[in-house]
Amino acid sequence: MPIYEYRCHRCQKEFSHLLLNLREERNIKCKYCGSKTLRKLISSFSVHQTEASRLANFDTSKPRGDDFYRDSRNIGLWAKKRMKEMGVDLGPKLDEIVERGRTGKILEDYEK
Repeated sequence: MPIYEYRCHRCQKEFSHLLLNLREERNIKCKYCGSKTLRKLISSFSVHQTEASRLANFDTSKPRGDDFYRDSRNIGLWAKKRMKEMGVDLGPKLDEIVERGRTGKILEDYEK
């Protein structure tokens, strides 16, 4: 039972419609003006990746904006990828260091 999105040619408004049967599509009308002159839109979607695939696809040479560095998960990803590129293998210890840095707990080590 897919949900399709449409744009009305008459009023230019967009709306979604749940189709229980594809034969219903010819009877769909604009929710706002009742016109049957509609255009089906491509819906947005997202793709979820594993941490391993994010790391494999991550390009450390690509310039990043400020928003990238505001997310602590991205900084850990960058650090892991750079260490891998440099041939440094800290094994599970690296994950622990990155997680402590990401959560701010690494600062506790310096306060003692």
